[in-house]
This record gives sequence, structure tokens and C-alpha cells, in this order.
Amino acid sequence: MAKKKSGRGEVWMRIPVLIISGIILSVWKWLIYLFVLINFVYGIFSGKKIKEISNLSGIWNIQVYYFLRYITFVANERPFPFEKLKKI
Repeated sequence: MAKKKSGRGEVWMRIPVLIISGIILSVWKWLIYLFVLINFVYGIFSGKKIKEISNLSGIWNIQVYYFLRYITFVANERPFPFEKLKKI
């Protein structure tokens, strides 16, 4: 359970979270694009998907969801790397 965070300090904390988490998620996004291409080509030839790549893409989606919730003041639970990595 996340600690209750409030006050002006938590508002200012969103700036470094935006910068650090934003950079990490942006780099990760380009890897996801590569993984989509790999899974697409693999799927065309084998008729199956690579489960590990699909799971990693799902984890990225979850991290972006928590990032957006935090940055838009919907929640006070900080995203990765400031909290544990949330998984499917």
C-alpha cells in the first residue's frame, strides 16, 4: 500500500518524475515498436506470437498508465522507477 503523500512538495516532485520517468518510458517505447515489428514478422511466418515480448509490451502499457495517472494528478502513487515495477 502506498504511503499517503500530500502537500506542495508532492506537486513539485511531479517535475523530476515527469523528466526521469518520461525519458525512461520514451526509450522503452522505441523498444516496444521494435518488439511489435519482431512479433509481427514472427507471427506471419510461424502463426504464433513470442509470449515474452507480448508480456513486456503489456508491462510497458501498465507503466504508461500509472505515469499518466500520476502526472495528471489523478493518483499520488509514483510511477516506475520511483516505485516498484507493476506487472500484468
